[in-house]
Amino acid sequence: MKRILVGIKRVVDYNVRVRVKPDASGVITDGVKMSINPFDEIALEEALRIKERGGAQEVIALSVGPADAQQQLRTALAMGADRALLVDVAVRPRRSSRSPPPISFSR
Repeated sequence: MKRILVGIKRVVDYNVRVRVKPDASGVITDGVKMSINPFDEIALEEALRIKERGGAQEVIALSVGPADAQQQLRTALAMGADRALLVDVAVRPRRSSRSPPPISFSR
């Protein structure tokens, strides 16, 4: 059984004007509309086309992030994905200078 796995990233909608926090530590996301990354949406559409041509039997959308990413996965299901998977990770506070860089964990 051939499956296509498409990564879905939750980003601020491209029509929304992004505002920076007063302390310049990030972007204000409270009350901001979030959507699927446009490039991920294109990838999902192409995966669905491949499935329609018979190149795959199942398209799976995958997102890694907070539980709020469920809305973007529902959008992927509405577009035609067969299943959606969410790897729920808690949002961590910003890294301090004492914490090891992320690359050290992947080695």
